[in-house]
Amino acid sequence: MRESVALKDRPDTIEIITAPGPRAHEPESEARSGGLERRLNALRAGVLGANDGIVSTAAVVVGVAGATSSAQPILLAGLAASIGGAVSMALGEYVSVHSQRDSQRHLIEEERRALASDPDTELRALVRSYEDRGLSPATARQVARELYANDPLEAQLRERHNLDPDDVTSPWHAAIASFVAFALGALLPLLAILLPAPHLRVPVAFAATLAGLAVAGTTAALIGGGSWIRAAFRVTAGGALALAATYLTGALLGTTGIV
Repeated sequence: MRESVALKDRPDTIEIITAPGPRAHEPESEARSGGLERRLNALRAGVLGANDGIVSTAAVVVGVAGATSSAQPILLAGLAASIGGAVSMALGEYVSVHSQRDSQRHLIEEERRALASDPDTELRALVRSYEDRGLSPATARQVARELYANDPLEAQLRERHNLDPDDVTSPWHAAIASFVAFALGALLPLLAILLPAPHLRVPVAFAATLAGLAVAGTTAALIGGGSWIRAAFRVTAGGALALAATYLTGALLGTTGIV
């Protein structure tokens, strides 16, 4: 078992005291913490994607329902909104994450070349980074040398760039997750507008949409540690305004005979 190392500063020397301790397990703990954070971020992104699917699709179908009571145009508009929105969101997520991944890979290659050409300068930079975090110069040098003995590239990337070289984001995973989240969110207003009787479509769609938005907002707030009451109010208020605006627009166009 690897031993933990503690450094005690004295005026004339540095005494290194070795004793078994929990620091030997810190990399594993940090890996678990980083993995948990990534999963929470993915879950939060999924909840927000579902939120977008709910409100955007609901606004479309309620607007069409305000203009006509026929189920066919409502279904066609809802399908077009849900499929188009899901594809658009997935494409945007793919492009965004792909650009991020390219930047991460470029940074990794730059750091690898710097280590190959001038490792001493990179080591001094890592030492300064630890000193900036409050470690004494002697302690910073000791920590940097021990990390360099294991994996200098990983030490540089983690400390100076907050980047895990083994955890470069996949754009395909992000795109698929966004597509699925949006599509699942869009399913709620589609069913709520099509299943009830014609005279109940709009009230049921309003109620189901606002309930879904409240759940999505509450979930996102709980994941992020915010106030679920304020989050639920924000998303439901915004959703109610969007639904009211599209319904009134559809009703106005329907009564004037424009559509």
